[in-house]
Amino acid sequence: MRRYFVILVALWLICLLWSPGQAYAADPIPGIELNIGNGEGNSGASNTVTLILLITVLSLAPSILVLMTSFTRIVIVLGFVRTALGTQQMPPNQVLIGLAMFLTLFVMSPTISQMNQTAIQPYLKGEITQTEALSKAALPLKKFMAAQTREKDLMLFLTYSKAEKPKGVEDTPLTALLPAFAISELKSAFQMGFMIFIPFLVIDMIVASTLMSMGMMMLPPVMISLPFKILLFVMVDGWYLVVKSLLLSFHPPV
Repeated sequence: MRRYFVILVALWLICLLWSPGQAYAADPIPGIELNIGNGEGNSGASNTVTLILLITVLSLAPSILVLMTSFTRIVIVLGFVRTALGTQQMPPNQVLIGLAMFLTLFVMSPTISQMNQTAIQPYLKGEITQTEALSKAALPLKKFMAAQTREKDLMLFLTYSKAEKPKGVEDTPLTALLPAFAISELKSAFQMGFMIFIPFLVIDMIVASTLMSMGMMMLPPVMISLPFKILLFVMVDGWYLVVKSLLLSFHPPV
């Protein structure tokens, strides 16, 4: 039965390789002509360029979310919490990223509301042009990033680009403000992560010293300290304290 199957497959391959050659010889491949625009001025070309720019912006949307909002600090701090606990993949990445996205939406809601009132709604009503809408929408975002950016980080990029020191947030170029905000967020997140690590590190040292004094050198200290770290985190309501610290780091009480 297997021999007949092999013979059948071989005949099918021979027919497949033989037939297209004859067909292609008789019927040449038709040419393809591509035209951009409708031939009436440059309106078609401009629409094509606009569509390409729109697709480019949509492809950069994840990067904008990560680098121009509070998402970077929040997700890094939540990652530090999981690493300090030593729970491997608990909570999973989907939960941490989902929580970080909703916290980002909560933190950025005043900025988004201001952008909607000053730029999006007037543009939809036809009161302002697209250029004016973009400039007005960028201003609230600049104010948010400038409030979280260290002056030393901003001056680093302004000096490197040989730009003059801006008089206000409105004059600050996004090309310098964006990377300065990113490294400032990284520094703030790592500072908060260091403070989170300290109590769990103390528990690991105490457990390791206790096991060493009892002669249990073959028993991994992480296996014993993990339940105590989880118990401590639950007793002090750790998730509440972490989220509260994150919110206060963006919006300190007046």
